[in-house]
Amino acid sequence: MIRALTLGLAAAALAVSAADARTVAAPHVAAQNFEQLSKPLPLPYNEGANADAGVAAAKARALRGHKRLLIDLGGNWCLDCRLLAGTMELPELRAFVAKHYEVVTVDIGRFDKNGQVPAAYGITGRLKGVPAVLIVDPRTNRLVNAGHETALADARSLSPQALADWLAQWAA
Repeated sequence: MIRALTLGLAAAALAVSAADARTVAAPHVAAQNFEQLSKPLPLPYNEGANADAGVAAAKARALRGHKRLLIDLGGNWCLDCRLLAGTMELPELRAFVAKHYEVVTVDIGRFDKNGQVPAAYGITGRLKGVPAVLIVDPRTNRLVNAGHETALADARSLSPQALADWLAQWAA
């Protein structure tokens, strides 16, 4: 019994070690706060874009590049969305995101446009906030960060480093 328990604990430790080995470290972000971001903040959402075509094209690029698909749902009216976009444009984070993700932005209007995009990943009804970030495995079309899609909806309460850390936890 003790031997079985010991073997079980050893196996669990190896599983944790294997999971830790797959963890991607976030880059160090020099900006300590959002006041240090370039101004004006970006307006990342193209209101006239075909969201379905944009997501399909980004998914195809993610597959070819062996990256995860990052779908950023939001609107240019949203300060938290613009802070996320500005943070992702910082040189140290831009290189990290380019290495691990294929990014597509989807304009959701005032929660009244392009609801079919999150619905394709099982998120129905009104989003709980924006930005809503969907991290998708393009090989399986599975939502990797299920239950955490709106974690950045209050991005202004975080730091640029905290945003980088959040993105790193889902990187492949």
